[in-house]
Amino acid sequence: MKISEIMSERVVTIDQREPVIAAARLLKRMNLGALPVTDRSGKLVGMLTDRDIVVRCVAAGGDPREMAVGDIMSRGVVTASPESEVSDAARRMGRGQVRRLPVVEGGKLVGMLSLADMARRCDMEAAAALADISSNLRRLTKDD
Repeated sequence: MKISEIMSERVVTIDQREPVIAAARLLKRMNLGALPVTDRSGKLVGMLTDRDIVVRCVAAGGDPREMAVGDIMSRGVVTASPESEVSDAARRMGRGQVRRLPVVEGGKLVGMLSLADMARRCDMEAAAALADISSNLRRLTKDD
């Protein structure tokens, strides 16, 4: 099965020049955990998560009204092509430890594939990706 068959085509994005506070408000309003970050031409340049905002801005003493999204976003984003197989996407998600995979064609964001999309349509790939994503987790003991 191709990624294009199950990906979400309606993707909310944010420009890298926007202030972090705008991203935080957008995440809240849309009930999202991550936003693809684009440049002026619409090219995908990074991803911003709620965790990025907390760790790289708030906990670091930054002002979310003054800092730009591009200053705290994650770079080197794992992506896939819409014509790639879902099984390949599951492997990429597992290796990259990500739950959302931007789908890019010609440098432009054309969709987003999430574990939820995979779970609805192809249980085995979603299970494999989730197992890989969670592989670095360990249960804490009293001594930790």
